[in-house]
This record gives sequence, C-alpha cells and structure tokens, in this order.
Amino acid sequence: MNDSCIEESSFGNSFRGIIKALGIVFGDIGTSPIYTLYAIFCIIPPTISNVIGTVSLVIWTLISVVTIQYAWLAMSLSKKGEGGTIVLREILKSLLGSKTTILFITLMSFAGLSLFMGDGVITPAISILSAVEGLRLIPGLATLSTFILVTIAVIIAFGLFAFQRHGVEKVSIMFGPIMAIWFIVLSISGIIAISGAPIILKALNPYYGIQCVIKNGVWGLFILSGVILCATGGEALYADMGHLGRKPIRQAWVFVFISLLLNYMGQGAFLLVTPQANLVFHEMFYSQSSLLYIPFLVLCVMASIIASQAMISGVFSVVYQGITTGIMPRLKVDYTSSRMHAQVYIGLINWALFAAVLFAMLKFKESANLAAAYGLAVSGTMVITSSIITWIFCLRKNRLKQLLGCMLVLINVIFFCSSLFKLQQGGYWSLIIAMVPLSIILVYYFGQKKMRGLLKSMPLRDFLTTYKTLYGTVDKIDGTGLFFVRSTASMPSYVAQTMIDNGIMYKDNILVSIIQRDTPYGILGFFKEQLGQGLRVFEIHCGYMEVPNIAKILKEAGIESKAIFFGMDEVVTKNLLWRIFAIIKHLSPTFVRFHKLPPNKIHGVVTLIHM
Repeated sequence: MNDSCIEESSFGNSFRGIIKALGIVFGDIGTSPIYTLYAIFCIIPPTISNVIGTVSLVIWTLISVVTIQYAWLAMSLSKKGEGGTIVLREILKSLLGSKTTILFITLMSFAGLSLFMGDGVITPAISILSAVEGLRLIPGLATLSTFILVTIAVIIAFGLFAFQRHGVEKVSIMFGPIMAIWFIVLSISGIIAISGAPIILKALNPYYGIQCVIKNGVWGLFILSGVILCATGGEALYADMGHLGRKPIRQAWVFVFISLLLNYMGQGAFLLVTPQANLVFHEMFYSQSSLLYIPFLVLCVMASIIASQAMISGVFSVVYQGITTGIMPRLKVDYTSSRMHAQVYIGLINWALFAAVLFAMLKFKESANLAAAYGLAVSGTMVITSSIITWIFCLRKNRLKQLLGCMLVLINVIFFCSSLFKLQQGGYWSLIIAMVPLSIILVYYFGQKKMRGLLKSMPLRDFLTTYKTLYGTVDKIDGTGLFFVRSTASMPSYVAQTMIDNGIMYKDNILVSIIQRDTPYGILGFFKEQLGQGLRVFEIHCGYMEVPNIAKILKEAGIESKAIFFGMDEVVTKNLLWRIFAIIKHLSPTFVRFHKLPPNKIHGVVTLIHM
C-alpha cells in the first residue's frame, strides 16, 4: 500500500472517530448554550459590561475546567485506555499505602459517583424542557401554557426511556451526523450574530470576566453559579475515553469548543443589540431566519434527546462499573450490543431515573427554574475529580500538572461555593437525589465488609485433611459438582457444611474462584494444580469492569456440571442499618441468578450471619 493510501485511510478513521465522538460524548455540553446565558440574564441586567464579562467567564470556564482539567490532565490518566471516577480511584489506590487514606479516597469516589447520578436526573429534564420551550416563538403558539409544554416534554422523555431496553446501537449511528449538523448550525448562527456587534470579541480577554465578578459583588457569585452550566457534560470527555479512545475525543473537542465559543459570543452580541430578549438562544436564531426556525427547533429537540441519551448511558455505565467492582448491589443487567459489552440496560435504574426526571419536570415546570437549581451537583463532582487528579500528580511528582491541578481545585471550589446559593432555589433536590445512591452504596459497601469479617471459613489444610479421609470412604455421586468460592486460601463454611457435614461429594469436585484483576478488561479461565483426588481448582481472572459469562467460560473449558453449589448469606440483626443492608441483599439477584447459570442445577446453601 502506498503512502497516499495510508494517509487517506488514517484520515478516514480519524474523521469517523470524530463524528462518533460528537454523538456519544458531546451531547450534554453541546446543548448547554440553550439555557446557560438564559439562566444568568434572568437574574442580572444585560448591560454591556455584564454581557461581555459573562461571556468571558463562559469562555475561560470552557478553557480551564473542560480543556485543561478533562481534555488534558484527566485524559492523561487511564488504565488500559479507560477513564472515569472508578479508574481514578483505582490509580490513586495503587499509589497509597495507608488504609485510612484509601478509605477516604473511596468515600470521595462514592460521593463523585452519586453526584454524577444526581446530574443524570436534571440533564434530561432541563435539556428537553428548554428545547420544547422554543415552540412559543412559532407564530400562533406564543400563548402555549406551561402545562402543555411540560406535557410535551414528559411524552418525549417517556419515549426516550421506554426505548432504552432495545439498546441504542442501531440508532446511535445517526447521533454523530446529527450533532455535527448541530455544531455547524451553532457556529454559523454565532458568526452572523457576532458580525452585528463585534465588540463582543473583547470577551476573549479574561480581564473582563474577572472585572464582572468583582464589580457585581455578591451578584458576581450568582453569575458564577450560572456560568458553571456551560461545562455540564465536560466529565463525559474522560468517562467515555474507554469507548472511543483519547485521540478522537480530543480532536472532536477542538471542533466543539470553537462552535461553543462562536455561539456563546453570538448570543452575547445578540443581547447587546436586543437587550429585551428572553429566550436568547431561540430568539437569536429566529431573528436570523424565521423560515428555518421550525427545522431548527426539530434539530434542537433531537440534540436534546441525544444529550439526554448520553447521560442515561453514562448512568448505566457508572452503575455497571459499581456492580463489577463490588461497591453496588447486583442488579439485572441486559447487554444491548453484541459488539460493545459496555452498552448495557439496567431496567430498575432506567425507570427510577425516569421517575426522578418526571418529578423534576413537574416540580420545576420551566427550564429557568431548573437552571436555578442546576449546577450544585456538577460543581461538586468537578471538585472531587480535580482533587483526585491533583493528588495523583502530587504522588507522581509531576510538578507542572500538580500546580495546574491545584489551580483547578481552587476554581472548582469557587464554583461550588457560588452554587451553594442555589440551595434555596431548589438546588437541594440534586443533593437529595444524589443521597439515594450514596446511601445505598455506603450501606452495601460497609455491610459487605462487615459480613466478610464475620464469615467463618475453614483453613485449607484442615479442610484437605478431612476431605481426603472422607473422599476415600463415603459414597460419591457420579459427575461433576461445582462450588463457587471467593478464594482457595480457605474454605467457605458452606463448602465444608456441604461436603463434610452433609456428605455431599461428587467424583469430580471443582472449586470455581473468580479473581478480579487491577486492569479494566480481559477474561481468562484456567485450571490450577489439583488439591487432592477428585478436587480441582478452576480460576476465572477478569478485569474490574467485566461481568464474565461464566456458563460460556466453563463450557469452553470442557466442564459439564451435574450440580452447582453456592453460598447464600442470611443476615440476622436488630441493628436498623444492617436491616437495611439485609433488605438490599434480599432484593438483589443471587450470584447465580446474576450470572445466569442453569437454574435446574443450582443449589444454594444458607449461612446465618448475626450482625
């Protein structure tokens, strides 16, 4: 193949990667221009200094928080190309020695995950509502009631969540091209508006943003609490790195950043010319081309749906990672793609998320009200992410990145403090929503930890001594019996109870152990040395983001079992906290149900645990 063909192929792959990234990664941050400036200028007058200063703050927030924090610093940290809060936790854990410090980092990552899930509720609600509100600019529809607009938004949201169980693989091929058109439209509209008031170009100078905050005093903090909305979805650059790779996301961000820059400056220019504007984003486009407004509104709704889809998929991914790493209880997981195992559907989470989105829409009714409450969870997530990143660079002694990280922590803390003003405007709801998964994670994590400490296991040497004696004397059952164990260093009480106390022994007994690696992906199953006559060990090594298909692995290894045994832990307690843990355990699918092992071969052995 000649050099020109190689270059063409490389360009084609790069272009496809960029288009794919536009659809998967940038939906949320790409729709933030719909409501960001609208939310800010609902509370402050659109004077020349306010407009130029606010747009300057938006531009430099995109540069610092998104470009430097996520596109550069965070994306330079990965495990096997994977990103996200759990990956950061794993990287930092490997650099720390103190158990107390590791526990602190674990709690920080739990809070970050929960705040992200809180965002997962407000993003679809505000994106869809703000897009639908543009209907009021269509002639004859100016008097549409809030009830009708909310009803339309609810119908769109229901359709979106109902479609999740089918998977988005088939339709996601259109996400990239639609978002590419969206960003092109944002750019063109922005350029047209800028030409009407080129003074807005002063916003490129950060001096005007700093001056705006200082000049407005307390109101400057209110401005900052609205400015952070422009960075919502920035965390997706890092979280989705494993799906697409670092390079296409960074390349796509250059295009997205320029589009957002032009559009925000365009909205600022439009406000300088038309200070009485209300729905700034929609009115700017309508003033430029009223004939194309309806197609534009359709595109706007489609972009909002894609943004919501990205957040929903992100929540599924976070819960999936939580299940595989053992910090969340097992839930029924359906795989919606035969090619990408990370594309999953979790029914319970889907409908819980829809119920919360429905509540947000009915509670706040308008995007302006939602915007007033939005941003607290976002800024909290960014404080946690920047803190962990800085800690990692500190331990790695990378001074430049450590210094930048410290500056970003300060910036994010300022944004978070400014967002605290939103508590009285409904911002507490995002925290309440985040508290639900956080409470479940904490109870489950510490409950599992305490339960493992109470489980009585039998030393392997003692077990083997008794086993070898019994194997030669008791009547054995023909065939193979499988026994799932956490580790072969000692025998779980249920194995000793089954084989030794109850005398249930097969001619071929296989101890199956699933060992989690410190890498995200990869599955390997193999036999280890035989522990005794009729007693073998089969280990399955898998990455911490994998949910292995155990039945398939066993079949490929030539294991045909007659019976499958596993331990069932029954918690007995009077403590309220552990009662909640017991309920969570009871409602969660058992190990074998979660891994979809043959139900006709399963035998659960109950062990009572007093907590």
